[in-house]
Amino acid sequence: MKKTLSVIMLTLLPGLALAAGEHGGHQGHDMASMNQGTHGVGQPGKAADVSRTIEVVMSDDMRFSPAHIEVKAGETVRFFVKNAGKLEHELVIGNAEALLEHAEMMRQMPDMHHAEPNMISLQGGQMGGLVWQFDQAGTVDFACLLPGHMEAGMKGAIQVM
Repeated sequence: MKKTLSVIMLTLLPGLALAAGEHGGHQGHDMASMNQGTHGVGQPGKAADVSRTIEVVMSDDMRFSPAHIEVKAGETVRFFVKNAGKLEHELVIGNAEALLEHAEMMRQMPDMHHAEPNMISLQGGQMGGLVWQFDQAGTVDFACLLPGHMEAGMKGAIQVM
């Protein structure tokens, strides 16, 4: 029974991610600029191609657990993301430069709203999923871009082998 429920939850995660992947009904923002130039970062993956699921926990101590992840080039991974805190947090995949640039935009417009394939935003206690394909070897970064979170240490790296 427990295994069946786990399979059902993992099947439903992409839909939950879409439902939870917004900053609320605030001002819209298109992250196309962040998704362009993702050479080396990867691309949205297809659920049918997922080779494994990696659980990532976000917490109010402004940390991701784990903060360092290893994947293989070409691998499609489902990130099962849990917000164990009470504050809103997000996980955004990108290169370091784009993440810093977008974090600065979010400081200037704290009510910014976005929902893109490379991110998931969750209220305290929520969980959801994100499917991503890593296309080439190198380092891919991830961070919470809510104002002050990344600066407080809420960031991590994915080593693509």
